[in-house]
Amino acid sequence: MKFLKRFFDGVQRDLRLFMFVLILLEVYRGLFILFMSNYMGEDSGAATIATAMFAGLRLSLKTAGAVTLVSFVFVTIGGLNARLRLIIGFISSLIFSMLFMLRFPYYRAFQSTFGLEVVQGFNDDIWSIIVTMFQEYGIIWRFLVALILTVICIAVLSRLLLIKTFRLPELDGTIKVAGFSAGLVVGIFLFGLFVRFGGSFTYGSGLNWENAGVTNDVFLNECILDDAQALYRARAMAVRMEAGEISGVDADKILESAQIIATNHELTEKNLAPYLERKAKGEHIQKPKHIFIIIGETFMQWPMLGKYDELLIAEGIKSLVAEENCYYSRNFMPNGDFTSTAINGIVTGLPDVNIRVNYQARTYEKLYITSMAPMFRELGYKVDFWYGGMPSWDSIAKMALAQGFDNFYGYPDFNAPKQTTWGTKDENLFNALLAHLAEEPPTVHLVMTTTNHPPYNLDLAAEGYDINAVTEALKKLPNVDDVDALAVELGHYWYMDEVITHFISNASEKFPESIFVVTGDHAVRCDPSTHPTIFEHQSVPFVLYGAGITKDLLPPDAVGDHISIIPTLIELIAPKDFAYYSIAPSLFDSDGVGFNNAAFVTSKVVGLIDSDVIELLPHVASNELNDVNLTEEREHAEKIISAMRTVAWWLITKGLFFGGTEP
Repeated sequence: MKFLKRFFDGVQRDLRLFMFVLILLEVYRGLFILFMSNYMGEDSGAATIATAMFAGLRLSLKTAGAVTLVSFVFVTIGGLNARLRLIIGFISSLIFSMLFMLRFPYYRAFQSTFGLEVVQGFNDDIWSIIVTMFQEYGIIWRFLVALILTVICIAVLSRLLLIKTFRLPELDGTIKVAGFSAGLVVGIFLFGLFVRFGGSFTYGSGLNWENAGVTNDVFLNECILDDAQALYRARAMAVRMEAGEISGVDADKILESAQIIATNHELTEKNLAPYLERKAKGEHIQKPKHIFIIIGETFMQWPMLGKYDELLIAEGIKSLVAEENCYYSRNFMPNGDFTSTAINGIVTGLPDVNIRVNYQARTYEKLYITSMAPMFRELGYKVDFWYGGMPSWDSIAKMALAQGFDNFYGYPDFNAPKQTTWGTKDENLFNALLAHLAEEPPTVHLVMTTTNHPPYNLDLAAEGYDINAVTEALKKLPNVDDVDALAVELGHYWYMDEVITHFISNASEKFPESIFVVTGDHAVRCDPSTHPTIFEHQSVPFVLYGAGITKDLLPPDAVGDHISIIPTLIELIAPKDFAYYSIAPSLFDSDGVGFNNAAFVTSKVVGLIDSDVIELLPHVASNELNDVNLTEEREHAEKIISAMRTVAWWLITKGLFFGGTEP
């Protein structure tokens, strides 16, 4: 009876802890919706918010249950000191309060609750991330606020736990004790089952992170996930990726996928190489001495759109586009949402399949048949990588050199001063590259900038940026979250644009036979509003500039992505019948689809891959909508994307041969 009394008392106090955590998560959810309501769709009213709050409450049953389970096992059953229950509450309050405070800058940056970027961060430069959090995201004051919230929480919880519990009923006889005990156990089991399935007793009718998006509002659907469930989602997705559960990959259809990609669709080889082999049709321009592939950090395309002309922040790249020796496609996608994903794709020729190529043993053992360096070296070029950051960052230097690059230069290699924790100013990077060119034989230069990245600490006034003018222009735009903060971010974009354009002008003057490609690593992190279109949130420009380039060199607005860049350059300069290997066709022969892990673009529409959402491209007239068969556009895109991702996945995990790994 003594154990039963203690157990009955403990169960009641655990139930209070459970309710405390559940209510805390619901309060934080409501506050987040309130403070970030400008991200909510215009059609979302009180009923939609109530739906999201209720779904969130159901989902948070799981989180509250997980916290309470620790107390139930170690205190109620294990008999440890009851103070442990309060300690568990304190730790939980501190964690949830800190995550609540961090959720604001995270959502503003990525427009999602904690996601795969968190997992990515563990493989990134941890120290630089910490410095960025201090300099850009106010981690100190956010932590202090979280501490205050935690103190309030503990004051409430301690009072709640001190309230007297109901006494155990008087139970005379063994049968009554056994009956009561059995009823208590059954009740706890049913309660646990109800909590486990998110407010239901079966998986089919329950709620989990995969089916929690019950509203039509993207923002509110993200709010349904409490921070613990969001982190669980990120981890679950990472585990699935590590286990090979990759969206859009059909390993059982590797032959069919290879045939879709191949120029000869009748091939039935067991070796992938013939499917990936392409023959150049003959050079379109005289072979340039230098080729520059410039990847601008967060060089999103939306500032180039006409509706944002008044911002005057993309005048450099727009001036290049206006020149006669320049080709520009707006129908272009990055390889993913991360800088390393963009670099990996261009270096290896592999589209993103949610496998970190720069951390695969295969990457350091053999060259991928689609890697860019060997093909350019066969054309007589050296291949160098210039980066404004540290060579050790994300194993990028190691990966590039393993995949055939001749040299890798990070900012310490050209003795540039450090601007932020991520590296040096773009100006220092390009000055070092320009000075180096005089000593260079014909070289392909892959260049990655760093300045347009948090922490945004550049002296913009000294650089000549009119922040007041941009701020006033931003005030005229709808749904801008934080005008002042966005003006600062766009100042770093403006600076990058100015520096890149200045470098191209100087390099063209000194080496007039050069050609340049300008694109962005990704677009996410900087949106024009709380409700960006898919195109604004995802697309990056493709600009081809230099000797011999004309506006009609390629089809108008040819559709492509990062994986299209290298085959396009090879078709541009290689002699007839030069053999090269690529998963994607060049922009000369585009298959009409550009894509990454999240979205795709065709000649007229852009859409989300794991959703039925499709939007008309901004440069396609609305009266052309009747000519767009959305079902056909999606089916065509899905066919191409699945084939390319399947072949890429096979190359990474299996090698070249269908019958097993490479010998």
